Amino acid sequence: MKPEISFEDFAKLDLKVSEIIDAEEIDGADKLWKLRVDLGEEKKRTICVGIREFYSADELIGKKIIVVANLKPRKMRGVESQGMLLASLNDSHSEVILVEPEGEVGWDVG
Repeated sequence: MKPEISFEDFAKLDLKVSEIIDAEEIDGADKLWKLRVDLGEEKKRTICVGIREFYSADELIGKKIIVVANLKPRKMRGVESQGMLLASLNDSHSEVILVEPEGEVGWDVG
């Protein structure tokens, strides 16, 4: 388990509901998808996610997910990732479960 954090640290996260609008393979990366996501802002964002072995592009496009929107951008295989989606492996590590809103919600989570 990772070290405990304060509520103030948690409150720094900008969690947003986002819709996946496109998924592309990244050259030379077997596990990564380059996702274009809509966070309800004027500009769409790109995030890189290591879930290609678990989801096809068709399964991802149109899904609503939760994104950490204020994560410092990071280059992955030459692509700038501008956020991170929330997901978890199941107990047997055979499936990735995306954190998805249960119903229709606004863009801001917290």
